[in-house]
Amino acid sequence: MLFDLDDTLLDRDMAVEKMFSIILEKCYKEVEHIAKGEMLQKFKEFDKNSYGDNDKIKVFVFLFEEFPPQYRLPRNYIQDFWNQYFPQCFSINQNTLKIINTIKKHVKVAIVTNGSTQRQNAKVMNTNLISCFDTIIISEEVGFSKPDKRIFELALNKLNVKPEDALFVGDDIKKDIEGCQKANIKGIWFNPHMVMNDTKTKPYDEINSLDRLLRYFT
Repeated sequence: MLFDLDDTLLDRDMAVEKMFSIILEKCYKEVEHIAKGEMLQKFKEFDKNSYGDNDKIKVFVFLFEEFPPQYRLPRNYIQDFWNQYFPQCFSINQNTLKIINTIKKHVKVAIVTNGSTQRQNAKVMNTNLISCFDTIIISEEVGFSKPDKRIFELALNKLNVKPEDALFVGDDIKKDIEGCQKANIKGIWFNPHMVMNDTKTKPYDEINSLDRLLRYFT
C-alpha cells in the first residue's frame, strides 16, 4: 500500500497555521485578533497558490506586501527560514501511526510524495514516520513528480510489487488518483472534507477516515 504524505498522513493545514504563528512572533509585534484572522486566511491562500513549489519566497513577499511587518526577513534568508521551521510544525496523529503499523503487518508500505528532499525528509523524521515505511520516494530526489506514472512505478519496483497488487491512498484527485491510475494502480481517494469530485477521474474507493483502510485487511 502506497501513501501520499501531505494532507493524507500529515495535516498540512494545521502545520501552516503553526508556521503562521512563528511568522507572527518573528516579524510582527502586536496584531489585533480580527487582523490575525484575516492575515492567516491570506497566508493560507498564498501558500496554497505555491503548493508544490520548492521556492517559498513569494509566499512571504505577498504576505509582507499586504501586511507590512515590523521586521522583514531578508529575501535571501526566507527559503532557509521556511526549510528550518516548517517541518517542525508537523505532528503525527497517534491513531494514524496505529493504522499504518496494523497495515504493515499485512503488506509492504511506502510513501510517495512531491516536494523538496530536505523538507519532506525532515517531516518524516520529526514525526517518526520513517520507522513505519519500507521505502519513501520524494519527487525532488528521484527527478519526477506526481502525476507522472514513473514515480509510482519506482515505488513498486522498490517494493517488488506488481501494479495490480497495489493500492495508493492520496487526497489529490489529479496528482494522486489520476497519477497512480496511469501506472495501473488502484487509487483510494482520501477525502475527509467530503468535497465533490468534479473531474472525470473515478477512484477505486473513497474514504473520509484512514481507519476505513483496515477493512481491506480485517
